[in-house]
Amino acid sequence: MQVLASFICGLIFGAGLLISGMTDPQKVLGFLDLFGAWDATLAFVMAGAVAVAASGFAIARRRAAPAFSAHFLWPDRNDIDAPLVAGAVLFGIGWGLAGICPGPALVNLAGLSLPIVVFVVAMLAGMIGQNLFGDNLGRRRTPASHAIETTPLPSRADG
Repeated sequence: MQVLASFICGLIFGAGLLISGMTDPQKVLGFLDLFGAWDATLAFVMAGAVAVAASGFAIARRRAAPAFSAHFLWPDRNDIDAPLVAGAVLFGIGWGLAGICPGPALVNLAGLSLPIVVFVVAMLAGMIGQNLFGDNLGRRRTPASHAIETTPLPSRADG
């Protein structure tokens, strides 16, 4: 059931990217062109995504258990270290140069355009390289999240 739920969420995410135009690198590059022909579309898409995610997290925090898993998987780290900053900087540089990030790249992969295929191959190579050599970058390998037993926050109806 988890695989089906993940697949449906991925389809909804991909459809949202297509409908919003965020699979078009020129839209993203237009957002980053602050002193030229600035396109605010991405800001509205991000604001909508934050509103939906915040609502979803608020609902999830009130539940006793998740719908499709035995336990909640909440992140257990909140530190900011050099590898995290370096990764964010590299992501931002790549996003700014190409105008595309992993989600839209995977959606665009269906078109089999050579630049997108090259981007996805390079992205996968980077992911594999991080898995192979990530321990040498100074961060101890720890899971990004693990099952944390939680109790729901009291709702307004509980008083």
